Amino acid sequence: MTTTSSPNPSVNRSPAALARRFKPDPFVLLLLAAVVLALLLPSPGAKTSGPLDLHRLTQIGIGLIFFLHGAAFPTAVIVENAKRWRIHALIQGTTFLLFPAIGFLLYLATRGLLSDTLRLGFFFLAALPSTISSAVALTGVARGNVPIAVFNASLSGLIGLVLTPLLLRLVQVSGGGGPSLGSAVADIARVLLLPFVAGQVARPLIGGFITRHKKRIALVDRGVILLIVYTAFASSTAAGLWSTIGIGELAATVLLVALLLAAALASVIATTRALKLSREDEVAVVFCGSTKSLANGAPIAQVVFAGTGLGGVVILPLMIYHQLQLIACASLAQRYARAASRGNAGKPAL
Repeated sequence: MTTTSSPNPSVNRSPAALARRFKPDPFVLLLLAAVVLALLLPSPGAKTSGPLDLHRLTQIGIGLIFFLHGAAFPTAVIVENAKRWRIHALIQGTTFLLFPAIGFLLYLATRGLLSDTLRLGFFFLAALPSTISSAVALTGVARGNVPIAVFNASLSGLIGLVLTPLLLRLVQVSGGGGPSLGSAVADIARVLLLPFVAGQVARPLIGGFITRHKKRIALVDRGVILLIVYTAFASSTAAGLWSTIGIGELAATVLLVALLLAAALASVIATTRALKLSREDEVAVVFCGSTKSLANGAPIAQVVFAGTGLGGVVILPLMIYHQLQLIACASLAQRYARAASRGNAGKPAL
């Protein structure tokens, strides 16, 4: 009996296959639509009073999604996996030490090349926690250690609520920019952390419902993020910030974001192999340590930079990084899976 399949992954290189591989996420297209709408019609999103106060609605939506995040937070998984502290320290150190160090160097090196707000956006991107759903899903596709990914992605999101505004203090001290530390931490605690804790308290009552309706809850999550992006970009448009950013700066931003992602992936992979981690653990470290969360980043920016008009420009590097990490990490996850299926160590070449 013959077969027409081939173990060689390079055989499927048709234009249609490549188009499917690099097809933009529909959510990314909606994000772009929200940006365009904010540029063309900023008035509704820039209002902070009256019957159409989208900022107030956004604050309510943010509280709702963090309440739902708290109700879905896998406390049992955290407890069960807490013993492997070395790999957890590696992942969290990558997220909150290595990344911010690179971001701070970028912040200093781009003085005179990018506007101060865009430079702040790069450091903000670097100081954010990792993704949750994407990191876990990518680890699963790559046949990695999913429990480790769940533990660290969830823990990273919780740590980021406190540590991200603290890291932003570095920029405030060195460059005179950034939000006030005390007000930022207080606002994060009030708008994000308290709803999260309330969700944890309510988890025994509604945890099952959350699990059964993950897809619908994801729609709420994404809907609030779209509203955050629209209001942030609308406020920046109304403040005239976009008129100060030229095409050259935008091109430089895209290039620097791509270089940041490449440096993150290369450094994390090289570190895991120097430490001789197993393939499964390497996969978890790579995808938890190199991704950054738009789902957490957009609400944090909305809270930290509220009333400044800076939010749209600040989250621009994060939005670009979000799309690039989806493409690059999905491709890398497939390479890990193919290497594993060939029966070798399951580690693709750098």
